[in-house]
Amino acid sequence: MKFLPASGHKRMPWKNGGGETIEISVFPDGASLSEFDWRVSMATVASDGPFSAFPGIDRTLSILRGNGMTLLIDGRDPARLTEADAPLAFPADVATSASLIDGKIVDLNVMTRRGKLTHHVRRLAVEGEHSLASEAATAMVFCHRGAVTLDANGQMLALAAGDAMTLSGPLAVTLKAPAPCELFFIEIDTARGV
Repeated sequence: MKFLPASGHKRMPWKNGGGETIEISVFPDGASLSEFDWRVSMATVASDGPFSAFPGIDRTLSILRGNGMTLLIDGRDPARLTEADAPLAFPADVATSASLIDGKIVDLNVMTRRGKLTHHVRRLAVEGEHSLASEAATAMVFCHRGAVTLDANGQMLALAAGDAMTLSGPLAVTLKAPAPCELFFIEIDTARGV
């Protein structure tokens, strides 16, 4: 179990230089944008434009704040993505551009190296007690809004907005939120056949 406080997230420029990203976690630790196996980050998108290309990478995008954007992903119909929508998965090496719906947004970006790892992202609204289980090799709980206490295999940890925690699987987690909170549960696992 590794606690990742919001105050420790790393700010860095986008790969294409068009903005700034806040890296929540990367594996292996300290890996560059061309060397990571998996990466979880947030970014503020303030204008329309192209996404950075990441060869051999799969990504999932979720809107954290703002009115959303329309993604133009080569080979697909335009995809409208807002806070109300489920996370959207697509290849990070396909030409993609974004058109903001009404003002800037903040997104959550999860990326894994295709053929080596896979990932799945769920947005969860939690109030009271909620149980999660995962067989994935690695899982992350990212607290987006509110606060939550996690009991992970007998270890307790409190997360506030912006905090995250990575866990090794398989795992069973009990979440306790005294008031409504919003979380993202990210599962990262070895690709089949590897």
